Amino acid sequence: MLTDIKKDATTRMTKTVDGFRQDLTKLRTGRASTALVDHLKVNYYGSDMPLSQVATVSVADARSLLITPWEKGMVSAIEKAILSSDLGLNPNTAGTAIRINLPPLTEERRKELSKHVHGEGETSKVSIRNVRRDAIQQVKELLKEKQVTEDEAHRCEDDIQKLTDKHVKDVDEVVRAKEQELMSV
Repeated sequence: MLTDIKKDATTRMTKTVDGFRQDLTKLRTGRASTALVDHLKVNYYGSDMPLSQVATVSVADARSLLITPWEKGMVSAIEKAILSSDLGLNPNTAGTAIRINLPPLTEERRKELSKHVHGEGETSKVSIRNVRRDAIQQVKELLKEKQVTEDEAHRCEDDIQKLTDKHVKDVDEVVRAKEQELMSV
């Protein structure tokens, strides 16, 4: 029972950290990355499809992305999706290929993005702490029902706290790495 609670808490905390990492890949830094446009949806014959399913996205150089649609007719739909996104990017169309140039970030924008990363990190930490709270609550219920001893319950709570500390530290490391990436010119 207690091992199941710990496994569940570990799984949920790990998913929180992984989700946070995934969210940060969408954040624009000074370098071009295909992850920047992965989440875009393109209207493809009446249904919204992920960009990766209607075109090839590649990094042309350090500051530009190259999007090559599989069908000629998709060029305008992809342009529309990029322009309507919150990324603030301007696509340049050359025939059947779309090039996105990423301008260098200003110092002010870097600081803004850094604050955003810290805020998202705090949100992830709160999620991890909520998982801890739920797990400890389950342990206390087992103790109340006399299914575990007090010593087992305290040991399990200590283990859950250690898991929480480890995952919070992981979030801090991810924030630190992303901040370094943002601040490097």
